[in-house]
Amino acid sequence: MSRTPSAAGVSAVEPMAIAFPVQVTAVREVGANYRRITFGGYSLRQFGVHGELLDARIKMIIPPRIDGGWAELPEFDAHDEGWYQQWLALPQEVRGFMRTYSVRQARLDAAYPEIDVDFVLHGVDDDGAPSDTDTAADVDGRLRPAGHGAGPAASWAAEAKVGDRLTIIGPNNRAAHCITAQTYGGIEWRPGLAQRVLLAGDETAVPAICAILESLPAYLSGHAFLEVPEAGDFQDIRTAADVEITWLARGASIGRSRPHGEVLQEAVRRAIPLPGHTRLGGATGAGVGTEPGEVDVDAQILWDTPQLLDPAEVKATRVPDSPSGALPFYAWVAGEAGVVKEVRRYLVRDVGLDRKQVAFMGYWRHGRVLD
Repeated sequence: MSRTPSAAGVSAVEPMAIAFPVQVTAVREVGANYRRITFGGYSLRQFGVHGELLDARIKMIIPPRIDGGWAELPEFDAHDEGWYQQWLALPQEVRGFMRTYSVRQARLDAAYPEIDVDFVLHGVDDDGAPSDTDTAADVDGRLRPAGHGAGPAASWAAEAKVGDRLTIIGPNNRAAHCITAQTYGGIEWRPGLAQRVLLAGDETAVPAICAILESLPAYLSGHAFLEVPEAGDFQDIRTAADVEITWLARGASIGRSRPHGEVLQEAVRRAIPLPGHTRLGGATGAGVGTEPGEVDVDAQILWDTPQLLDPAEVKATRVPDSPSGALPFYAWVAGEAGVVKEVRRYLVRDVGLDRKQVAFMGYWRHGRVLD
């Protein structure tokens, strides 16, 4: 594995994630509720994974608002694995907030490397859509509340301008290209040998789904469902794969907003009807699947992915002798945890999909915070 000299002159293992000081180089609207902010910096020459970024998650350190402006935070040592301890050591009132986002696009080979991050800017819609980020939990394990008004990240993004500085915590390219390096933990999209796929998510999952779609090979087929607040959030996404992309607006045609996740669940049920688990999951025989493990989404994060299954869980799946990624169908579902939980129950219990072929991620939970 790649090693880097320590202060004492002794080699240390290259960390998988490091701090990247960056600055805003461009800001533009990409939807009624989305703002794309481009971050650039020579530090990003060391940003990246082994292969496509896909749904790669990064941490962003959002500065606090002090005296009507955004405070300047210190830059963290890009090569110091103790960036989190450095951040925690700052006084609570000045260290700001840490939020998780997906990389929408990246131009890491450019003379001046850049990455794009899409922010959902609205506060809370009529059904409590999230006010902040597009991914799961804060670094300290707390889920964000769906309270009134925009959260710190959305508020910062709404006022961001070219030249603003920020620190991003992301994948270390040097470690990713080590022969013995582990896979970067911020990527969940792992379809293996699947030929057909399902992607489904709300507005918080849109950046990740779009990034995945743009990287898919031509031989894949399937469906992608993206639920957003309004038709003004639809985007023109191109993919080489034979995946049907469907945008779903909660208030597009009826003049009012439908409950969060309702149109998404309806779309998934139409695309993956009952029966159908024998063809999709690779199982033999008829009958429904097993009840997925219960997750209290009001008390913990729903994050159920194949790589998190322990050996006992693998043995209990529909096709115990088949390794993860060896079946013909793969599903990736993310968004509000309560909605994801219902889709998870439908696909695993009612349709009978093998748990080794599905990834479910509760990016946020309506009206709840976990301390």
